[in-house]
Amino acid sequence: MAAWQFFVNNILTKPQYMIGLIVLIGYLLLRKPWYDTLGGTIKAIVGYMILSTGSGGMIATFKPILYGLNDRFGLNAAVIDPYFGQNAVQAGVDAGDAIVGGNAFSQVMILMAIAFVANIILVRFNRITKLRAVFTTGNVQIQQASTAFWLILFALPVLRDKPTHTLVIMAIVLGLYWAVGSNLLVGYAQNLTDGAGFSIAHQQMFGVALFTYLAEKMHKADEKKGKKGVFSKKIEDISLPGWMSIFNDNMVCTGILMLIFFGTILALLGKDYFVSIEQLKPEASFFFYVLTSCLSFAANLAILQLGVRTFVAELTVSFQGISNAFLPSAVPGVDCAVSYSFGSPNAVTIGFLAGATGQILAILTLILVGSPTIIIAGFIPMFFDNATIAVFANSKGGLKAAILFPFLAGLCQVFGSAFIATHVGLVKYGGYLGMWDWSVLWSGFTLTMEFLGFAGLGLVIIFLVVLPQIQYRRDKEHYFLITEDYEEYKKQKGLI
Repeated sequence: MAAWQFFVNNILTKPQYMIGLIVLIGYLLLRKPWYDTLGGTIKAIVGYMILSTGSGGMIATFKPILYGLNDRFGLNAAVIDPYFGQNAVQAGVDAGDAIVGGNAFSQVMILMAIAFVANIILVRFNRITKLRAVFTTGNVQIQQASTAFWLILFALPVLRDKPTHTLVIMAIVLGLYWAVGSNLLVGYAQNLTDGAGFSIAHQQMFGVALFTYLAEKMHKADEKKGKKGVFSKKIEDISLPGWMSIFNDNMVCTGILMLIFFGTILALLGKDYFVSIEQLKPEASFFFYVLTSCLSFAANLAILQLGVRTFVAELTVSFQGISNAFLPSAVPGVDCAVSYSFGSPNAVTIGFLAGATGQILAILTLILVGSPTIIIAGFIPMFFDNATIAVFANSKGGLKAAILFPFLAGLCQVFGSAFIATHVGLVKYGGYLGMWDWSVLWSGFTLTMEFLGFAGLGLVIIFLVVLPQIQYRRDKEHYFLITEDYEEYKKQKGLI
């Protein structure tokens, strides 16, 4: 346990070092020269740190703005955010909430360990399981393990005083969720990135897969009807005329749209609010504070994309060593932000704004109908869920899909979180994880297990086991080829 705790605290939950370890092992298995191995490992670690700097900068800038709306209008609400969600579970455990029974919350680390090993075993035997992706985003895993711990004990209270049974059941469900969710996006990620050799392992895997599938179906239906307007085109294929051509530039487009969207929110909050929370000095210019805050979004997005370009190539090459030796036909599942350097950069901004609009409308609806639970939008679900959905939806369905599906996802995130956080008692501790899978999919899992007991648990496991089998049966001939040799896959599919 001491060795595992060291690994968790210093590597698994620090994605830059987890990625670095994968690259190191992969290059060693490929028998690369020591200087290539060292250089590739350092480049992978630094690249992920650059990505984290960009995403962290976004979060640090916009969290006070979104939470300011809560303070400004006096809402007593739960925040949908992975860190608030994790803290809410911890607060419930510390308060001695009956839901957790005799189970110590420290068991979450053991749960995470068993589930991670289960994910690897499932992929190792992928000729049977049909699973091809290893979930490597450790900081996300610990958030999910915390929330799954609470949800499953709520749904199956008989487990509260049976720690061994609890851990085994949770590890099976969570390990399957990680493996199946990231596997759903293998094909879509390979298509988006032209065979970059990774999948997405985050908090919205089922949501991205669902909306990408719907985007593809919608686009084919439009083609049959002869609809070929600008909204049917991919964002990167749209050439805007005249003065609107400035929006073809990603930084300009992002900067202007952020000035309009967040500039309005900042103006509503007013200078006095930001002075009161010590975000702004009394003598400073509020105009330039607004300008700097909004344009920093474009700057941080550019930093994030630079980080992706820095480490993805190293990860792709090195994972071939691991795949050849231990995990045949497998790819690593990585942070959803890695997808932002592929397809249209403007899809990221458009998806974020569409999802934010959906979330805001949903929150206003909760207020108007007098909901007992009001949700405060967290930046992480608002941006990372909806931007990712837009990037993938645009690749299959064009601009219309990149607007429509993040908007619908925003509604799902707020309404789903309001329901499940209230139902399982987490709302009173101030937060819920709030990402798409945990607002929708895990709400369904929780209700199924709650009302059907262990039969419901069996249905959840069967659902997760059957999904990759369905994927495999849809294209048996090319199912593993798409990860083994993407160029050959394209040839056989007539894509080149």
